[in-house]
Formats: sequence, C-alpha cells, structure tokens
Amino acid sequence: MKTNVANILIGAVVALILLSLSLFVVDQRQNAIVFQLGEVVSVKTSPGLYFKVPLMQNVRYFDSRILTLDTGEPERFITAEKKNVMVDSFVKWRIVDVKQYYVSVGGDEVRAKTRLMQTVNSSMREEFGKRTIHEVVSGERQQIMTVLRNKTDSDARKIGVQVLDVRLKRVDFPPEISDSVYRRMDAERKRVANELRALGAAEGEKIKADADKQREVILAEAYRDAQKTKGEGDAKASSTYAAAFGRNAEFYSFYRSLEAYKQSFKNKSDVMVMDPSSAFFKYMKNPGKSGK
Repeated sequence: MKTNVANILIGAVVALILLSLSLFVVDQRQNAIVFQLGEVVSVKTSPGLYFKVPLMQNVRYFDSRILTLDTGEPERFITAEKKNVMVDSFVKWRIVDVKQYYVSVGGDEVRAKTRLMQTVNSSMREEFGKRTIHEVVSGERQQIMTVLRNKTDSDARKIGVQVLDVRLKRVDFPPEISDSVYRRMDAERKRVANELRALGAAEGEKIKADADKQREVILAEAYRDAQKTKGEGDAKASSTYAAAFGRNAEFYSFYRSLEAYKQSFKNKSDVMVMDPSSAFFKYMKNPGKSGK
C-alpha cells in the first residue's frame, strides 16, 4: 500500500515536471519561436498558452513593442554646398516577421540596430548631399524625414523589421564654424538694428519739422486774426468816439486838452518849457469861455 502511494506521488511529480516543461506563455508584448534541435518549427505571434515537446523543443522570445534606436552622438554630413552639418536623429522600429528577423540577424538586437543605423546613415548622406543648408534645416526637413523613413523601411523589411519613423532631432553646424556663423548673424542683426534706428531718427526729425511748421503757421494765422480783430475794434472805437465827440466839437477839444494836461503833469518833478501864448494853455487862460 505504501509503495503504491509513493509511486503515485512520484508519478504526479514527474507529470507536473513534464507539464511545466511542455507549457509556455506568450504575452501581448512578445513573439516567440519554437526550435526543435536548432531548427525553427513554429512561430507564435498571438498571446496565449502553448505546448512544446519537453527536452526536444525550446522557445525563444522576442520583443514585439516599438523600439527606439537613438544615434547618441550627432553624425557629420555634407550638404550640396559642401558645408558640414551635425545631425542628431532617432529611429522608431519593431519586429514584424520574427522568423525572418531570426534568420537574418540571428535574433540579435545589436546586429539589427547596426543594420538599421547603416541604412539610415547611407540615406542621410544621399539626401543631404542633394540639398542646401536652408533646405536641410527648415525648407525640406519634413520631406527628408519621409524619404529616410521609406528608404530605411524598405531595407529593414529584408530582416523582418518595420521602420515606423525616422526623426531629425537637431541639425546644427559643427563647433569649429558655429562661432563664426554666430558672429556673422550678430553683425547682421546689429546692422539691421542700426538701419532701423537711423530710419526712426529720420522719421522723428521729419515729424518734428512738420510740427514746427504747423506751429509757425498756426501762430501766424492767430496773430493775423488777432491784428485783424484789433484793427476792427480800433476802427469801431474810433468810429464810436468820432460819433460821440462829433455832437460837441468844443467839448471834444476840451476833453483832449484835459487828457494832455493829465499826461503832462503826471509827476511833480516834470518840467515843461513853453511859450505862454501857446494853444496848450487855451483852457487855463479862459476857463469861463470853455464853460459855455
């Protein structure tokens, strides 16, 4: 009885071991290849639980997610103008044919990245060599990335890889010429700033001169109008005086003499040397007559 129980337990343990060696799981982030004696017998691309022959078959897993290949250090390329530019880029890729990927690069991610990087660099040298710096930096940058993606993807399909995107993160001048470029840019900006200042000063002087001209015109017109008004007032006053004094000429003469006396003897220290028979003393000699 004890022997039977022991045999059952041993059989159960052996069965569990064999079952564990016969089962493998593929999750949604992976693809798997089943090998038998070193040969590919099946490829698992869907997540789930699968069986294999213990000891005879083994499984190798491959990442099916989107991976990033970053160049790290910027690469030097030459444009159509024979100018050097430093380019920093990255590639988005993933495995789409896991069997072809294994056959082509042995399932080695490093070898796959090297192959992709060689294709990207070769395509970049070709595309940059056909374009100027302006086109590379801004004018045709999107077009360049599209061409690079298509060319790289076409070559990558040969190793079971799909290239989703090729991006140019930065396109810059090499350090040895960046300083001179920046100095030229600074000089150009200063030249433009000086031109704008000169134009502003000229416009300011023009506006000031126009304002001064308008001021002189306004003052002249105001003085003219004032003199005209004053003349009209004086004329009206003279007319009024003439009309008033014309009614009694003797009284007007007497009034004018009083005004003359008032102005002549304004101060005690005033001295006048005149002939006593002068008409100036007319109303002082005959005050009674003037009263008529």
